[in-house]
Amino acid sequence: MDLADIQASMRATYGRRDASRGVDATFRWFAEEIGELARAIRTGDRENLELEFSDVQAWLASLANQLDVDMDAAIARYAGGCPKCAAQPCECPL
Repeated sequence: MDLADIQASMRATYGRRDASRGVDATFRWFAEEIGELARAIRTGDRENLELEFSDVQAWLASLANQLDVDMDAAIARYAGGCPKCAAQPCECPL
């Protein structure tokens, strides 16, 4: 499943619900999922890590849909390596 597929699936599954919830509330849900991912990282529970990564990705896609952002187009700036120094691996100073 690529980013366009994820966005299409989230739009088909939750689009109406997301629209009625609105951007601010969707962002709060997304932020909550990031917190849950942080907890999963601390515990190292592999099954929970995968679940939380999927939740973060799903909420990010829902948020992008509401804001009419094409996630494939947005991430394309990283296709050639670092968007700042254009190197792969990145050669930017720390």
